[in-house]
This record gives sequence, C-alpha cells and structure tokens, in this order.
Amino acid sequence: MKTKDKAGAQAPRMKKKELLEKVMGFLEKESRQAFNYKQIAFAVGATHPANRMDVINLLEELTALEEIQEVSLGRYKAISNRGTENVGLFVRRSNGRNGVMIDDELILVAERNSMHALNGDKVKVEISARRKGQEPEAKVIEIIEPKEQVFIGTLNVEKDYAALVTDSKFLAADIIIPRSKLKGGKSGDKAIARITQWRDEEMNPRGEVVDILGRKGENTAEMHAILAEFGLPYKYPENVEKAAAKIDAGITPEEVAKREDFRGVTTFTIDPRDAKDFDDALSIRQLANGNWEVGVHIADVTHYVHPNSIIDREAQNRATSVYLVDRTIPMLPEHLSNGICSLRPEEEKLTFSAIFELDAKANVINHRIGRTVIRSDRRFTYEEAQKIIETGEGDFAKEVLALDRLAKELRRRRYDNGALEFDRAEVRFEIDKDGHPIDVYFKESKDANKLIEEFMLLANLTVAESIGKVAKGKKAKSFVYRVHDNPDPEKINNFSLIALRFGHKVKTEGSAKEVNKSLNRLLRDVKGRGEENMLAMLAIRSMAKAVYTTDNVGHYGLALDYYTHFTSPIRRYPDMMVHRLLAKYAEGARSVDKLKLEDLCKHSSDMEQLAANAERASIRYKQVEYMRDRLGEVYTGVISGVTEWGFYVELDESKCEGLVPVRDLADDYYDYDEKNYCLTGRKYHNKYTLGDIVKVQVARADLDRKQLDFALINDEGNPNKPIVEGKGSKNPRHNPKDKKKSRTRGGNKRRQ
Repeated sequence: MKTKDKAGAQAPRMKKKELLEKVMGFLEKESRQAFNYKQIAFAVGATHPANRMDVINLLEELTALEEIQEVSLGRYKAISNRGTENVGLFVRRSNGRNGVMIDDELILVAERNSMHALNGDKVKVEISARRKGQEPEAKVIEIIEPKEQVFIGTLNVEKDYAALVTDSKFLAADIIIPRSKLKGGKSGDKAIARITQWRDEEMNPRGEVVDILGRKGENTAEMHAILAEFGLPYKYPENVEKAAAKIDAGITPEEVAKREDFRGVTTFTIDPRDAKDFDDALSIRQLANGNWEVGVHIADVTHYVHPNSIIDREAQNRATSVYLVDRTIPMLPEHLSNGICSLRPEEEKLTFSAIFELDAKANVINHRIGRTVIRSDRRFTYEEAQKIIETGEGDFAKEVLALDRLAKELRRRRYDNGALEFDRAEVRFEIDKDGHPIDVYFKESKDANKLIEEFMLLANLTVAESIGKVAKGKKAKSFVYRVHDNPDPEKINNFSLIALRFGHKVKTEGSAKEVNKSLNRLLRDVKGRGEENMLAMLAIRSMAKAVYTTDNVGHYGLALDYYTHFTSPIRRYPDMMVHRLLAKYAEGARSVDKLKLEDLCKHSSDMEQLAANAERASIRYKQVEYMRDRLGEVYTGVISGVTEWGFYVELDESKCEGLVPVRDLADDYYDYDEKNYCLTGRKYHNKYTLGDIVKVQVARADLDRKQLDFALINDEGNPNKPIVEGKGSKNPRHNPKDKKKSRTRGGNKRRQ
C-alpha cells in the first residue's frame, strides 16, 4: 500500500542529506532516550517506503562511524556531550576504574585527570571527543560540591608518621595523618578519619582522626565500623539522652478520660525472645453477636515525642532502628523505646489503635481508629505462642487459637487476591559473650509469626484506606504510603528464563494476580530443593524496591491498592509521621504540605536502605568470622552467582556465601557466558552454572573485606591447584578467534 500525505498524495522521498540532518537532530534533541528505526522514521517524517530503508541503512552507518550508539538490539541513541563540558557525580573505585556519571553513563577518568575528587563529589568535567575504537575520557576541571565523607580503617603509627590503612572500596590510597591529629590513636586501632588535603603532586591524601572505635578485631569496634561505613550513627548524643530521661509516663486520669479504655480486655504481646521494645499488642474479646473484636494496639510514641523537639529531630535524622547481628541501634533513646513507650506486661500504656469487628471468616464488619489505653496481661515469645497453637494448651489458649484461625483466613484470602508469598529462612548466629559467632541457625516464620504479621498488615491497610480512599471527585489529603511498584517486565522475563533451566515455568504475561500466583507456585515447588534459596533470592531481586512516598501507586507484592506503615513507631519514623497525620486529620485539619512530606519520605527510604546494607554487612562479617574457624573444612553448596572472575557458592549447612575464583580452576581455561550465567572450559567443556551443586573447601577468610574464598573439590576429593604452564603449553588466551569472548583465567584476570 502506498503511503499518503494528508492530501492523499504519496509522500515525497527525502534526500539522504536532509534525512541525516533530521535523524541526528531528533536523536540529539531526545538524547536521554533510545528509539527503534520505526519510531525514528515516524518522528522525522520519513513516511515514503524507500525512506524507511534509508533510515535503517543510515542508522547502521552512523553506528559504525560511532556518531550514535546501539544501546540494545535495534535501539539507537545519540552519543551525548562529546568534546564539551558537563557536570556529573564522580565515581572513585579502589581498583583504579574511576569515572564520572553523566545521564546514567559512566565516562572514564584517569587518576592524573581526577583532581583527586572523591566518590560522590559533584564535579565539572571536560569530555574528550570520541576516537574511533576508543572509549571516551573525561578530565575533572572543577570540584563543584565535595561530598562530606569519612573513611574507616586501621591505624599504623610509626616514629615519624602515621597512616590510616583504609577498608574502603572507594579509596585505594592510605591517608597520611600527622601525629598531632591522631586523637590518642595507636597502631592497631580501628579509627574513622576525614581527608583534609590532597595535593595534586601527592599520591596520598592527608587527614585527621575523627574517632577511635577500639582495637581492630574487637567485636564492638568492628560493628561500629560497619555503621560508620554506611554513614549511620553508632552512639546517642548525650543531650538527646538527657532530654529523653526527663519524660515521664504521663498517664493521668485526664489523659485516660480522652481515650478508649481497653485495660479490662484480654491483651498480650508476641515478640522475639530477645526483644525489649514492644511496639504492638493484640486485644481480643468475643461480642454478644458471636463476632470477634480484635484490637491492634500500637505504642503512642508521638504523645511523648513532639514535632521539632531535640528527640524528634534525632529520630527524623536516623529514620529507623538498625538491627545488626548482635545489637540494635535504636531510633529513639532507650528510656523511650525500651521504657515508657514499650508495651510491657502488667503496665498501663498509651496506645494508638485500630479496632476491628470480624466474623468467623475474618471479614471486617466494621472498624475504628483512635487513641486508647491498655494493660498487657502477658508477654509471649514467638516460641511460646507457637507451642499454644500446636498443642492447644497454655495461657490464654482460647484467645491465641481464635486469633490464629482468623489470621489464617486473612492470609488465605490475601494469597487468593494475588499477594506474593516470599518466605525465606533468615540466617541467625549464636554469639558468645565476646561477640564471636559459635553457631548458625535459621529463623523460620511459623504460625505465631504469621499471626502477628496478618493483623499488622490489616491495620496498615485500614489506616491507609481511611485517608487515601475517598469518594469519586474528591481529593485525598496528603499522606505517607508504603508503595511497591510493578516489576520491570525485562527482569521478570530474565528470571523466568533462569527458572526454566531448572524445569519451572513462570508466567510473565497477564494480570498481576496471575503472574504472582505463578511465582507463588514456583516458590512452593522449590521448597527443600537445591535451587530453593537461589530462585527465591532472584525472584526478590526481580521486584521493585518498596519505598515511602506521598504518591500512592499501591503495593504490588501485597496486592493492595492502599498500604502504609502504622505499626512500628518505636523503630520507624514514617510510622510516627502517620500517627501525627491521623491525629491532625481526625481534628479536622487541612491537608499538610505535600512537598515537605515527600522530602521526609525520601529521606526515610534512603536511610532504610542504608540500614539494610549495614545489616547485610554485619551478617557477612559474622559469616566470614564463623568460617575462619573452619578453614580447610569441606562443605556442599549450590552455585548462587556466576561472574567473569569466578562463581559464588552458598553452603547448604550455614548459608554462608563465598567465591571460587576462576584463577583457582586448574583443569582448564574458562570463558564467561553472560547470557547463560555459566563458566565453560575450552578444552574439556566442563560447565559451572547457576544452581549446580558442588563441594568446596574453605580456603581463605578475609575479615577486612568481609570475603570468603572457597576451593572447588574435584572428583578425586582434592582441591584444584593452579596451572603451571610449561614450555610447550599452548595458551588459549592468544587465540585470535576469541577476541570477542570474555577470556577468563584467574592468574590473568584482575579480581573486581
């Protein structure tokens, strides 16, 4: 069919010069996006049939000349900002691969051209014009906005000088420190330092000690070092502690009169055995109509912590409690978190509550939200509550069993509606008095855990709906939501391909409910199998991250249109924000400033991520410490990741993860197949791929890097030894046919 213009005549064919100008003009104008040839042809008005082929040919020519780039198969983008000045964030790496990030593109910066910029500095750069066959480079010409940062390491104090040997992956050089700036530090001390000067002609920066954490290897020093590494506080300011100590419980008859009184209703807490901050309790009683009234009672932290007070500002800055392997760094001072706010048994406490009337099928007949006063009758550990559920006997057995039945109905209905069912066992360590790990165990979520989870979810959903769900045509007031966006289709597709290799099918198209049911089925099918942990981990990674925001897009993982965090104000600042907003709006206040609220949401999301990173770092440290006592021992594990520098193995017994470096695979030279997540031997075609079960020996345990290395055990039961190349050996690395392959053998490959 002939292409027609608006008047019905065939569109004229553009000359190549005109087409070139229009295509380049369009791609440069839309430089942040990539387009296929159809989109480009339409955008420049190349509607003549012959011009479509011209566009295809032109795009191929421009790509070959490196005037534009093919970012993925059939999708093209302008090469932006060549031979110009631009502003970006400096990326410093200890392996020397420094660069500047501009428009999601990393442009290399040689150390001689870096002006000694630090990781995260905002810099102005001059970008060299791209030469054919070479990567572009940039030169820092100005450090616009230095990022405030400190470095953690070990002091080495000599007679004439001192240095901080850093643990940082962002700084390869040691920091030279004048003896007058040591703050009493000695050789072997773990310390925090900042850089004060870095002259162009000097290889090493100069700095000063900010704080001494303790002796290297001491548990508290190492845990505080992890917190400092992520910019998290490891101690409480004295003035904040003093301010908190002045606050009393304040439960006066006047205050009680303002609240709904639940002191005479059966109420209890269910928490981990080592918990000290009890921020939620459940009450239950059966009504005359046979229905159950269940109260979800949450510590009324905002009754004690007022906006813009010194305690509030500190809590806002921290945004969350941090849970390391052996300690909790609370968001609030312990006088509040473990004392007057904590819902301890047989003590009157002020609470903010969501009260539900539920029928036998756990349908919510009605609900109310408001401030209350309670008196907990019993503190259960999860283990104690679980025993009651399993045996039917124990304190308040009738109430616990009723809550369990209702929770199971709520959970069944939630999964039927398409909620995801992630239920991975968590690694925990038994720690001795010196903080040294002596055993590993797994925390499994049982019915008692799930009972609490379901009622917390119900309360969070109900609170979010109470503000966000408004009549058609009305605008909801500003609020804090916990959202979880839809996953990236590409990530889901990639995950489905990996799952298929293990014989599992995952639906990638259709409604969210259908996709999630398919994922849940896979997660149930892999229970107890070698690939269970890896596929569960990869499934989680294929999901978007949950964040706090004022813009509600629903919660994909929970299959809910409205969700927030209301139930943990002792350990999360967004929950405190929600409590305050509920109280304001209940009094008839107007909608609060959305922009200010959004800033607080973003900060809370960022701090939550840092806290999670610190927690994982503390687990890795303890894993390495635990395995250091087991050097030379042999274990069975599953390959959990494959890279060009080796493959990672997760041990079945402890879930500790370590690297088998490719340099130690002595039987062959191995190529990395990125598409298929495997290493393949060139001569003997041995293959190591995701999910393979292997035997390994604990070879190295580096506490400074929090890194384990394993040696692969061969069929004879021996660890592989590095190849010793003789005079007549052929080195496959020199095969000219393999130029485009990733040629991997550890002795020649820098570990990254």
